[in-house]
Amino acid sequence: MSLLSDVRTLVRPARPDEFDAVGHLALRAYAHDYALAGPYAASVADAAGRAAEHELVVAVDALEGTLLGTVTLPRPGRNCSAVSRPGEMDLRLLATDPAARGRGVATSLVEHALAVGRQRGLDRLVLASQARMVAAHRLYERLGFARLAEREVHVLADGRVHVYGRDLGAGVRVPR
Repeated sequence: MSLLSDVRTLVRPARPDEFDAVGHLALRAYAHDYALAGPYAASVADAAGRAAEHELVVAVDALEGTLLGTVTLPRPGRNCSAVSRPGEMDLRLLATDPAARGRGVATSLVEHALAVGRQRGLDRLVLASQARMVAAHRLYERLGFARLAEREVHVLADGRVHVYGRDLGAGVRVPR
C-alpha cells in the first residue's frame, strides 16, 4: 500500500536493500534527542530484524527518493508490543531523520498507520512511548491520541512508559 501524504512525502513498505539505511536513520533520529546505548541502541538500529517479524514502513521524498522516516507496524493478526489488545493495532519505533523534521513526516507515518488499522477493520491504534519523549507525546496528542494510563505498567529508569491510543471508528468511542 502506498499513500502520498503530502506533496513530497511518499509512505510505502521498506525494501530489503534499504534495511541498513532505515536502521541508521532510526538510530540517528533517536540518538539526536536521547542518549542510547547497549541493547536498546542495537534494537533501534535493527531494521532488518523488525522487517523479518513485522511490516517496516518508510517515508521517502517522492522527488529525490531520500529516506525521511520510518515506523514499524505488525503484520495482520499480530502485534509489535504488549500494549495492544484484541481489536487493536500497535506501532513501534516511529522515527524521523533529524534533517527532515518539520516536514510532517511523522504525521504522514502515523496517518498511514491509522489507515492500515482502519483497512484491517480494527478499533484502535495504540503505542508505547518513553516518558522522556515529550515531543512525540505532543505529536500523538495533536493527532487525537489519548493517554491510556491504566496500561502504563512498565517503568524505566527515567519514568513510566506512556501508552497512547486513538480510536479508529468514525466517531465511535471504544471502551478502555
